[in-house]
Amino acid sequence: MRIVMLGPPGAGKGTQARRICELFTIELIGTGDIFRENVSKGTELGRLAKTYMDAGELVPDDVVVGMVAHALDALEGFILDGFPRTTGQAEALEQKLEVMGRPLSTALAFAVSDELAVKRLAGRRTCGGCGRVFNVEFDLPKVEDVCDRCGKALIHREDDEEHTVRHRIEVYHRSTEPLIEFYGSRGLLRSVDADGTEDEVTARAVAALGDLVDQR
Repeated sequence: MRIVMLGPPGAGKGTQARRICELFTIELIGTGDIFRENVSKGTELGRLAKTYMDAGELVPDDVVVGMVAHALDALEGFILDGFPRTTGQAEALEQKLEVMGRPLSTALAFAVSDELAVKRLAGRRTCGGCGRVFNVEFDLPKVEDVCDRCGKALIHREDDEEHTVRHRIEVYHRSTEPLIEFYGSRGLLRSVDADGTEDEVTARAVAALGDLVDQR
């Protein structure tokens, strides 16, 4: 299976991508991981991408496509999380996979309301010690602002501030949401209700992939 994951920030795409990869033994390709690797190694593309990432903006298509294309070279099955983010990237990916003879199987779109996404992200509190994540809306610690596991203080990260989260969601609606129509027009789109527990959403995703699983 070759899957693109779609959905706004806070939809749980990353968590579900990891679960689906484990269930079906396919590779997870996270654009964030690719960016970090290129940035940490100081590659030309990594240095260029960092200037956009630091400003909270989308990295230009040609930079992203160059990094992702290299990561896909040796893979038969994969999930792409965080790419494509624009129709330009989607078209470039389509052309790349056509040349490789490995077209996408589906685009799996996780649907969640803006307000629930904001609660999930802006409500996060991360332990400065062990890294465990809590949420002031859904998963409170036993003692306010203190980690249940290690007793260290919980941190509200800058990228989880509400205004930052809402900006990210606005960028998604403007630049990435058009992919729903793009993949729908190609008959590849499958939708999953992402309002629920992680287990509930995973079950819905697996059900949406049912016929593809049967073909394996």
